[in-house]
Amino acid sequence: MIKKMAACVLVVSLITVTVYFSNPYFRESPMGPTKTISDTAAADPLGKYEYPVSIRLGYVVDPTGADLSGGETLEKNIWKTMIKQNLNIDVQVLWQVSKENLSQKIDLAIASNDLPDAMIVNQLQLNEMIKAGEIEDLTEAYNSSASPEIKKIIDSTNGLAMEQVTFDGKMMAVPSVTAEDFSMLWIRQDWLDRLGLKPLKTVDDLEAIAKAFVENDPDGNSKRDTIGLASSTGLYNDFNNSAFSFDLTPIFAAFGSFPGYWLSKDGKPVYGSVLPETKEALVKLREMYAKGLLDPELGIRKEAEETVINGQAGMFFQGFYAGYWPLPSAWQNEPEANWQAYALPLDANGAYHVKVDNPSSSFLVVRKGYAHPEAIIKINNLYLRDEFKYGTRFMLGRNFFAPADEARYESKAAQDILMGTKTPADFKDKSEYKLLENLVSTIKQTKLKPYDQYGISYWNEHSDSFMRGYSLLVGGRNFFDPNIHKVRSLTYIRTPTMEKAWGELSKLEHDTFLKIILGAEPIDSFDQFVEEWKEQGGDQVTVEVTAPHNHR
Repeated sequence: MIKKMAACVLVVSLITVTVYFSNPYFRESPMGPTKTISDTAAADPLGKYEYPVSIRLGYVVDPTGADLSGGETLEKNIWKTMIKQNLNIDVQVLWQVSKENLSQKIDLAIASNDLPDAMIVNQLQLNEMIKAGEIEDLTEAYNSSASPEIKKIIDSTNGLAMEQVTFDGKMMAVPSVTAEDFSMLWIRQDWLDRLGLKPLKTVDDLEAIAKAFVENDPDGNSKRDTIGLASSTGLYNDFNNSAFSFDLTPIFAAFGSFPGYWLSKDGKPVYGSVLPETKEALVKLREMYAKGLLDPELGIRKEAEETVINGQAGMFFQGFYAGYWPLPSAWQNEPEANWQAYALPLDANGAYHVKVDNPSSSFLVVRKGYAHPEAIIKINNLYLRDEFKYGTRFMLGRNFFAPADEARYESKAAQDILMGTKTPADFKDKSEYKLLENLVSTIKQTKLKPYDQYGISYWNEHSDSFMRGYSLLVGGRNFFDPNIHKVRSLTYIRTPTMEKAWGELSKLEHDTFLKIILGAEPIDSFDQFVEEWKEQGGDQVTVEVTAPHNHR
């Protein structure tokens, strides 16, 4: 009898094992058996899995320690609930790390191949993971599971974003996309009015206004404590880095100089930082600093924005989004500060040249062997759709997605609503612009009449949409300036020599330029820099840029 029962159990066990391994919903993975993409819900951008799917992610801790969670925790929050309810995905936290330590944490995870199921990396880290064979090919997962909105956003870069994640014809990551923006001049219009100054056009005009802001007591406190042009040690953005807050890019551009970008000269690639036009721009900046027109603490001040926030500075360069940061903090100290934005200064031909930045600075990757590469894509579909409802707190594995023309499009939409040429109903089918619906429905409560006057007194600063509305109408109107000429880098991809030498080359460049501006080195040290840059790898990088896809 016992033998018969044992035989029966063995048969049942064998049937169970056979059914288990033949079931299309399961396959082996390092985390144990899980479903495969054969589940039809996996191919639906917002479809709910029939069986639970588990994904391990990292969390970046708020470095300020601010509790904006409303009592929520990392283990119990609205996003974790929504992801479970909508997608049947269980999000698990593999590790927590501060923003300051994030890059180091990712580097260590890559080096040890001890990875979460998905994470966000930079270009260098992406390249390293591909070399090490650590990540999944996402071609199928993206094609089947990315939402139409995410695909529209990535397509809005005209192939530039996709180019950066394509290796041997395979899509190895999902690129982020940020809205196209450029550095523009924000200026205290109330200071101009108080001193009886006319708006500037050229670099010489900017220099004259900066001088008046420093010497003529524009804040009326009878002290010489003001700064003409707030500025940071960043100086300018390069082809791989779109951070240009408080930079000096527009002054370089007025001299035809585009440091940090790869340009075409006589049909060949050249690096903008080593050209004579850049030396000419450095001469002007050196003169301005010597005259006290730039921040006198340039090079040592840690937070350039503090001079704007505390009411010292009369001008700074920033993207359209200054209405988000730093102006709200400045208005807390001086509510009447009338900051306006312009595409200035112009070059000798009346043009305002702007750098078109790399639209993708981060990349969503999936650990090789993870059975559900589409799961994190589906989570990001949900993030994009519902971000306005639930905010960004506790978003794990979130990549940033915004159409390349988001700021321009939404600025025009707001203008059309105010002028009465369109209604909110005209923008119902534009879900890829995630904040558009709220903007067009509230802009008339945010912008006070007359609608064509953008001074600070014509705004409802208590409106929830004030910061975005002000940014899009005051800053965003410059997207339509007829004098704008866009300058694109020949490449936004790092070549093999860049991966090895670019850190030192960039440091050499930045240190030399900053010392020239501060007067710590003679202007002719620029020529020495050019020679050293070429000898230390710059010439080899230029050869690789000539055929940028060879390393792919």
